[in-house]
Amino acid sequence: MNSFTVLASAASSSPDAPWSWNLAADLHDMLSYPFMVNAFRAGSIVAVVAGIVGWFMVLRKQAFAGHTLAVSAFPGATGATLIGINPMFGYFSFSLAAALAIAAAARPRRGGGFNEESAVVGVVQAFALACGFLFVSLYNGFSTSINAPLFGSSFAITNTQVITLGGVGLATLLVLTAIGRPLLFSSVDADVAIARGVPGRGLNVVFLLVLGAAAAEASQIAGALLVFSMLVMPAATAQRLTSKPALSMALTVVFGLLATWGGIALAYYQLYPLGFCISSFSFGGYLLANLATATRLRQRRPMVSAKPVGAVA
Repeated sequence: MNSFTVLASAASSSPDAPWSWNLAADLHDMLSYPFMVNAFRAGSIVAVVAGIVGWFMVLRKQAFAGHTLAVSAFPGATGATLIGINPMFGYFSFSLAAALAIAAAARPRRGGGFNEESAVVGVVQAFALACGFLFVSLYNGFSTSINAPLFGSSFAITNTQVITLGGVGLATLLVLTAIGRPLLFSSVDADVAIARGVPGRGLNVVFLLVLGAAAAEASQIAGALLVFSMLVMPAATAQRLTSKPALSMALTVVFGLLATWGGIALAYYQLYPLGFCISSFSFGGYLLANLATATRLRQRRPMVSAKPVGAVA
């Protein structure tokens, strides 16, 4: 079967299995199918990688660049299918190429890094979407085959894809571990980090490549347009709840896993797209975090004492 056909069929259908309130039986039912086991495996890998990388991305205010790298995965998948190779090669090659293009052309900002308002980020994003549209049109499969690369699906994940996602995810986390301390320092105070000898521009190039790999992985689950449900929402939720880096990063991974597992389970039992399901859980968690933060701040606010009787206005 052609790989584009697999992407299209995966995006346009879901198991829609019967639901019961026996959670143990429901879990056993889901995991009795190999494609669901692969969905949970791949989703878990991507949730961890995207959560940790996304935590740094949110902290560094590089969401625009992250979205551009995710969008670049779309023409990668469609272009790879057009020439008859595995779409996974397209996902990663185009995202990493976009990361290098941004790193090479974007204007450095004060203290190291790149200006998020730089026009080159928008230029890369627009050209990537245009290329993806062209590749799908040339394939003559626009009506259905565009859904999976843009909006995601994990019900067609194979054992080989799980292994590939795991290998790339492990390599990504190892690189991030190696640059983690200077990257955190640079993210919190870039000017001081540069003064202390942290190579700001080189560090940002490496992080953009790491972000490109994470975006390519997340695009294969949530889709290029809904990738922020895994890259941004869990990290933004955790950072709303606590400013402690270790705790915030741990909460990001937990929130990402819960949203991904819940989204896969919901998409299995209902005829809802997987990207919508993951995004809904992630968005619900973000709203609850904001509500909890607002409530906590309101409780800490000192009570304004009433004016004594007879006081002059």
